[in-house]
Amino acid sequence: MIDKAPDQTLLDLAQHLGITFEALASSHIAPAFWGEGLFRVFISHLSTQRQWAADLKAALLHFGISGFVAHNDIEPTLEWQDEIELALSTCDALVALLHSEFHESKWTDQEIGFAMGRGVPVFSVRFGEVPYGFIARFQAFNGNKCEPIDLAQELFEACRKHKQTRGAMSQVLIRLFENSGSFAEAKVRIGYLEEAEEWDASFSGRIQNAAEQNSQITHSWGVPGRVSALVQKWSGS
Repeated sequence: MIDKAPDQTLLDLAQHLGITFEALASSHIAPAFWGEGLFRVFISHLSTQRQWAADLKAALLHFGISGFVAHNDIEPTLEWQDEIELALSTCDALVALLHSEFHESKWTDQEIGFAMGRGVPVFSVRFGEVPYGFIARFQAFNGNKCEPIDLAQELFEACRKHKQTRGAMSQVLIRLFENSGSFAEAKVRIGYLEEAEEWDASFSGRIQNAAEQNSQITHSWGVPGRVSALVQKWSGS
């Protein structure tokens, strides 16, 4: 049956089982709840903290990161468990909001286990619950007295530097730079690109085009020169 199955059917089956490989990670699977071209983060949380999770999701968008919050992103007509599995099968990382009683939930530990089984990074945030078990060895953040936008910034920094996620984040950084909406954004975002450790062959042309076509980049003092220097740097690599 597998031998005669269409490719898309096999891709769907692999997705359901949480199997990842290069073809699956391309544009074949694009669930509607993920923002196009954005880094994908599954936000594991208690149902009582859905608003905080939703606020974090909104803050992450400023950094090119699309978040999945189960209690807010699942349409009532959809099979919610299937949607959660789909999100876990296609996310680039998982963020666990460790509020008190997080460990007692029947679902949150399974979500973490699913992500760990796929080998994607798990970032935990302390909100009264201390990281435990296998997640104790992963990078943790202090969420106490932390605003969603501040945590979003920290998660963004972690994702763009983590060895498992910096490749996917480099694509996001290029897109953010191309869409800079102010002189200040252009300066900050060229700084991110200057720190990038991975560089696709298409990036040089894209940032050059952005420097010519986006006036917020063109007229941002010093940025066009930094673009030229960055292109020169990677052309010799």
